[in-house]
Amino acid sequence: MWVGLPVLTRIAETFAGRAAASMLTGIGLAELIVESTEQFESMAIELAAEPSRLAEIKYKLARNRLATPLFDTKRYIGSLETAYAAMHLRSREGLRPEHIHVAS
Repeated sequence: MWVGLPVLTRIAETFAGRAAASMLTGIGLAELIVESTEQFESMAIELAAEPSRLAEIKYKLARNRLATPLFDTKRYIGSLETAYAAMHLRSREGLRPEHIHVAS
C-alpha cells in the first residue's frame, strides 16, 4: 500500500487476513475487506472491469497514506516507547502485567 497498490483481502482465521484487514481499516479502505471467497472474486472482477472505481480507490489510498496513522513511523515509535516505559514502570513497582492504552 505504501507504493500506491491497493490490497483486496478476505478476512478469515489467518493472521495475514486479519493483518491486512487491520491495515486497510487503518488507512480508510475498509471497502476492500470481504468475508467470503465469492465476495473476493466478485470484488476483484469489479475492480478489473471498472478502471474508474479502481482509480478512486488508488486516489483515496494516496490521499490517506500520509494523513492516517498507518504509515506515521514517528508517531508509532513514540507510542511504542511510551508503552515500553509504562510496562517498565509497572514492573519496577512490582505490578502484574496489564493492558496498556497509549493515547495517540
